[in-house]
Amino acid sequence: MKIKPFIVFLLLVSVVAAQERFPQLGKTDWGWWRGPLHNGVAPANATPPVKWDDSTNVKWKAEIPGRGHSSPIVVGDRIYLTTADETKLTQHVLCYSRSKGELIWNTLMHQGEFDHNNKKNSFASGSVSCDGEKLYVSFFRDRKVITSALELEGQKIWEHTFEGFVSHQGFGCSPLLYQNKAIIAIDNKGTGGGALIALDRQTGEEIWRTSRPKLPNYVSPVIYKINGKDQIFMAGCNLIASYDPMTGEVNWQKQGTTEEVVGNVATDGEFIFSSGGYPKRETWCWKADGTGELVWKNTVRTYVPSMLVLKNHLFTVTDDSIGYMWDKKTGEEIWKQRLSGGFSASPIMANGHIYVCSETGTTWVFKPGANGVELVSKNPLGTGHMATPAFSGKQIFLRTIDESGAARKEWLVCVE
Repeated sequence: MKIKPFIVFLLLVSVVAAQERFPQLGKTDWGWWRGPLHNGVAPANATPPVKWDDSTNVKWKAEIPGRGHSSPIVVGDRIYLTTADETKLTQHVLCYSRSKGELIWNTLMHQGEFDHNNKKNSFASGSVSCDGEKLYVSFFRDRKVITSALELEGQKIWEHTFEGFVSHQGFGCSPLLYQNKAIIAIDNKGTGGGALIALDRQTGEEIWRTSRPKLPNYVSPVIYKINGKDQIFMAGCNLIASYDPMTGEVNWQKQGTTEEVVGNVATDGEFIFSSGGYPKRETWCWKADGTGELVWKNTVRTYVPSMLVLKNHLFTVTDDSIGYMWDKKTGEEIWKQRLSGGFSASPIMANGHIYVCSETGTTWVFKPGANGVELVSKNPLGTGHMATPAFSGKQIFLRTIDESGAARKEWLVCVE
């Protein structure tokens, strides 16, 4: 398999060039959850290492105060991420220097009552999004979801509060930036039900609000351009749905998926893929043309990680440590392998390799091919990974956990 055409295809999968649809950042920036095109594919200029450990290919390591599962984002010489101090009941946005790993600023966002949460979740699971001028982030606490904008030096500009949030597993949605909007999904089982909300990025005022079912769900919204039309896709709440990002109106929705979904919707422009974990274990493939026609489904559960669309295949790792590759058109199983460590982080494709981090601190690197994937390396770092890494140029930024000592610590690590 030739790498170059494969990478080019992946960069074209499911979306066209960003143009003015999304904020224009630098060529090596990783400005929001799952990368520039929201699909877990790094830009063609990303050339990260495929081997490292605690003492090899680590440029720097910086301690993160508190606990969180949000992914780092990279814009220019800054790295941004969220964290929470579960003893002091505080939530923060942090900024680090990309070149040295120094903490530049730490902004206290909220303090007060926390809410119920799943033990595998955190009170800082939503990632920061950046448009090059401001930062956008959502936290949940005390039956509220609070979305905020900050200046690049950490000063808060505005806040938007959604009241009555109720969910037994917590919250983890990252803001989606589109044109002048910051779009957030607040699926929950509170009295008022869920909502998909577009906020004005300058003022925080609501541009539109669309009701969602009164059910718990954890998906971040994503936008793909299909058949010449930008569409927001959401799975979960027993639905697969497409929304108009300008108005919030439903383009189409069909019964499908499970009630609770965490991983993002994936697409190649022809098919839409989703997987859920409660109450059923299912992975689904529909036609992306709006008909809602089901092409195939199986009984595999990828609950937390998002899936990765390849040229001819769909790749995933399940929470309980099984890797799969299916023919994306038929659902035929091409490859299956028992891995280890459990997975919550989502796989990322960079420079022809798939990177996926385990909950026990190992990043598995695979080389995909026509008949499956080949293991390239297993890279231990700390004792745990819950967050999906960010890729920029020759560097990987990993949020790691170290529970080997007397006290639990978290680290931001630059691998180069």
